[in-house]
Amino acid sequence: EVQKLNQQLEEKNGEIQQMINQPPYEKEREILRLQKSLAEREKAQATSDVLCRSLTDETHQLQRKLASTAEMCQHLAKCLEEKQRKEKGNSDDQIPTERSNQVFLLLLYNETSLQALICNLQDENRMLKQKVAHV
Repeated sequence: EVQKLNQQLEEKNGEIQQMINQPPYEKEREILRLQKSLAEREKAQATSDVLCRSLTDETHQLQRKLASTAEMCQHLAKCLEEKQRKEKGNSDDQIPTERSNQVFLLLLYNETSLQALICNLQDENRMLKQKVAHV
């Protein structure tokens, strides 16, 4: 392992010597190439940051929408139960109605699909971060 590291060190020293021995215009060309590469990486990083921020904002927006939808569904289910109790009387207070079950299932479906969307966005966000790290 030490020999391998020594060999790599020698190779790097050789590269450094080549750079030192290059004519000035070659050095300038290499500097320009490295600056261009750095600028491209910075641009990609900025783009990735914007995308990540956008995905984060969209995730928060979807979470708020889910919460408000769940609250509305609960309110509608409660109103429906009260209406049906008034119509049928108090005899079946403890028995959930078919309509309230439908509302509950709709709420559950919306929540599940929204959670899946959030998971997808989080996966995409993670992939973008990995790409940024790779770049």
